[in-house]
This record gives sequence, C-alpha cells and structure tokens, in this order.
Amino acid sequence: MLAGALTPPLQAHLSRLGCRHSFADAAAELGHLKGVTVSAAMARRRTEADGAVYVALQDAEAARVRHEAPPPRLGPAVQQVSVDGAMVPLRDGSWREVRTLAIGTVVLGREPGTVRGRDWSYFSRLADAATFCDVATGEVHRRGVETAGRVAGVVDGALWCQTFFDAHRPDAVRILDFGHATEHLTPVAEALWGAGEAAQAWTAAQRLELREGTVAAVLATIRALPLAAAPDPTAAQQAQGAALGYLEPRQEQMRYAAFRAQGLPIGSGSVESANKLVVEHRLKGAGRRWAAAHVNPMVALRGALCSHRWAEAWTAIARARHAQRRPRVPPAAVLAPIVASAASVAAPRRRVSQPAIPALPRTGPMRVVNGRPTAAHPWKRGAGAPPAPIPKL
Repeated sequence: MLAGALTPPLQAHLSRLGCRHSFADAAAELGHLKGVTVSAAMARRRTEADGAVYVALQDAEAARVRHEAPPPRLGPAVQQVSVDGAMVPLRDGSWREVRTLAIGTVVLGREPGTVRGRDWSYFSRLADAATFCDVATGEVHRRGVETAGRVAGVVDGALWCQTFFDAHRPDAVRILDFGHATEHLTPVAEALWGAGEAAQAWTAAQRLELREGTVAAVLATIRALPLAAAPDPTAAQQAQGAALGYLEPRQEQMRYAAFRAQGLPIGSGSVESANKLVVEHRLKGAGRRWAAAHVNPMVALRGALCSHRWAEAWTAIARARHAQRRPRVPPAAVLAPIVASAASVAAPRRRVSQPAIPALPRTGPMRVVNGRPTAAHPWKRGAGAPPAPIPKL
C-alpha cells in the first residue's frame, strides 16, 4: 500500500485522469468508472504529487547519465530529433516557455520518395535552454541518440535549438523546418503585389524551387525583385532585407532536395504537434493559470502518457513513493517506555506467596450434607424453636 486513502490502482487511475482532464472532471470520471468519490482538490494534490515524484526520478536519471556515462543504447538507423517551445500562462499573469523534445524513428513513407516518423517519445520542461539541455540527457540516452546511424535535427531558426544539438549530437544533420523557411517568402511577395493571386503564384513558385531545386536560386530571385515598382518601395525593401537576413545565414540547413534524396525529413511538425498534444492541451484553456512549481509535474506525466509509457512511469512512481513511506526508527526516548512496557508483558512480576491460614476445628452437628440442609440447619427448625447453641471453642 501507498500513503493515502486510495489503493495503488485507484491512485494510478486518478493521476492518469488528472493529467488528461481538469481536476474536477478527473474526480467525476473516477467516481463514474470506479464508484469512488474524491474531491477535485484531492485529484489535484494526488496528480501534482505523483508528477513531482516523476520529475525527480527523471532529473536523477539525467544526472546519473551525465556523471557515470553508462554505455549508450543502440539507436535506429535514421532518427529525427526536434525541439521547440510553447508558452503557458502562470498565476502571476506572466507567460513562460515550456520546451519540448520529440524523438522518433524515421522509416519509409507510404508514398514513393517520402519518409515518416514513428515511435515518438516526448520530454517537456519549464526551464531555460541550458537547464533543459541538461535534464533531457536521460531521454536522449534512453532513445539511443548517441548511437543512431544518422540524426536529422529538424528545428526552427531559434539559436538555442542548435545549442541542444551541439551538446547531444554535434554531427546531427541540421535542417531548418521547411515551413519556417517558406513563411518568410509571403511578406516579400505581398509587399510587391499585395495579398492577391500574383503574390500567391510567386510564393508557390519559390516554394517549389526551394523544395526541388536550390536555395541559391531562391535567394537570387529575392534579390532581383523590382522593388521600385512596389506600392511602397521602402516597405518592400524592408521585407526583402528581413527575408534575406533570415535565409542567407541558414543556407546549409535548407538543402531540401539533398535531404530528401538521403531519406531525411524536412519538417518539424512532430514537435509542433507535441507542443499542442503534451503541453497546450492540458495547460492552456479558459481560466487556466498555473503555479510555476506545478507545471513540470504536469508536463512530466503528460509526456509519459503521450509517449505510451504510462505503465512504466507509474511503476517507477509507485516504487519511489513506497520507498518514501518506510517507517523511521523512533528515537531512544520514545523507544524506552515501549520496551519497558513490552518487557513487563513478556515477563510479568512474580507474586510473593502468602502463608496459609489454618482452618478452624469444626464442632457440633453438620448443617449441610451433599448440598442439602440437615435437621440441625436453622431452616429445619420452626420459627418458634430456640436457637441452636453456639459451640464453644
């Protein structure tokens, strides 16, 4: 048994429901499914407490891997690793970024020339980039990122994403998410032609060239745009400068035709979906505000649930909670009266024998024989009969 009023299976159900639904809905669902009545406050306390235990276990595993450097697990032939962030609301009115790591195995897609990811796992934390890089070490080690044949690091243009790969897989193939690259084309086209068919056609042509051709051709086309013919040449020039300033430093990460020929993915939709699936689905919503201390317990449980590792995670949580409730040895001052009391019960005090009192000699007739009164008994004498003489001793 674990600490608390619920059996271990019921506690597992409650925490699972608590990280899927609001705490009030979790309590109601437990009552509907198991016939057990709990409050929303209890659902919150139990879920957050179990999540905190799981956070501590994950952090301890990351520290162990960093310090002991155990042999890495064998990774797949091709693996995708993506990181990204999502903002969540806190009780103090601020918004903080929860960073998420998504790791999947790359296999051939259903259509010729395409690939897809499977066996996705997720790890999320409300932390700065350096701390996130450290605490994610356990998940990176578990998935065999160090030994995978090739790792496609598909991310957006945030600099901290590159720092993550520098720490965990420096030789990863750095790929700028195709959608993030192409979204810088639309502002340039609309600055010249407005939000019409001409701008859409130009953007579609550049997207195709970027996917099937070379990034150099796309950059050359952007530089050759007739900015003077734009309705606002200054705004068009600013849009052109912003696009070139973003794309030119990342040319090596936009060799999409070569990446596709090598069987590598070019989109980071997996981690963007993880932002919604793991983080936003539970932590964002009307009226939801979180204490900063409760964010990581929740996203830790969500990560286990969405990675289809709930049974493994709950086994570790239950084991840790059971270890926490082992009875402590009481101090000597508390043990002394208990030991004395136990000794007195085990070995009772011997009674001192008292000398026997000698029986008085009997004289006169017997008044009771075999339980029946004799003629000498007062009951046998009449009411007016004189009293029997008292024998002299």
